[in-house]
Amino acid sequence: MRAWLGFWLSLLTAVMWGMLPVAMVLVLGKLDVISITWARFVFATLCVGLLLRQRKQLPTLQLLDSSRRWLLLVAVLGLLGNFLLYLIGLDLLNPEATQTIIQVAPIVLLFGSVWFNGERLAPLEWGGALLLMLGLVLFFNQKLAGLFSALGGETLGVLSMLAAALSWSIYGLVQKKLLQQLSSLQLTFMIYAAGAVVLLVFISPHAMLQLSLVQYSALLFCCLNMVIGYGAFTEAMQVWQAAKVSAVIALAPVFTILSMKVAVWAMPAHFVSSQLNALAYAGALVVVAGSMLAALGKLTGKKKVPGDCVSK
Repeated sequence: MRAWLGFWLSLLTAVMWGMLPVAMVLVLGKLDVISITWARFVFATLCVGLLLRQRKQLPTLQLLDSSRRWLLLVAVLGLLGNFLLYLIGLDLLNPEATQTIIQVAPIVLLFGSVWFNGERLAPLEWGGALLLMLGLVLFFNQKLAGLFSALGGETLGVLSMLAAALSWSIYGLVQKKLLQQLSSLQLTFMIYAAGAVVLLVFISPHAMLQLSLVQYSALLFCCLNMVIGYGAFTEAMQVWQAAKVSAVIALAPVFTILSMKVAVWAMPAHFVSSQLNALAYAGALVVVAGSMLAALGKLTGKKKVPGDCVSK
């Protein structure tokens, strides 16, 4: 029973995170990346804060020793960097591309764990990493020459997404240390609250008041997506093996592709088909397979690598 619950919670996370970049496209047409991120952080802070208050578990900085307070700052900057760079990449690329490239993040985290924690990669993890890289080459088969010949918008988009993956990996490595003194909900509350405060001076209140009903609905979905997606992910991690949770969540690009197809059909005035060829779709599936293989490879290793997943 717990295994089935873990599977369905993981699948819900994959669906929510897969749909996220499609909804973001509607908001990015009117609102800047900082204001979008701030709104999501504030919404998540309120939701998680109310839950912790009900449980009488609201955290304070006194729960952390001085060295880990610096790590908390790094975690905040890492997650903020991930969110902002992800949106910049989404503004320059199509949703399918962004969700495919961000699958690099767990692989970077694996190698980061080898470098900083002395962990060893299992053969399946190596195979998954190589398969993922092959999938990315196939996905961009139509644009490989352009990506490397000039520093255009798409090239900057790819670089931004890779930087987002690296930023999240730094957050993932740091949070492992912080979770030794805080629960996962307490840690996310502190990070969301700190992020909301940091971004407050950079937001555009006037622009947030100029959104259409469709854009407000999309922004609300993005905020709910953050709470529901991470809530389902956290619960899945508690009832199921981290490697299996990560493997199911690797399906997110598939749901992005399906969501984009539905969006183009239902709202042609707001969405344009990405015009991907068959080889690009095959590449996306290879990326998913590589990410799943790398995640499941954790089950064969002697030491386990952190099982967290990509934040958006």
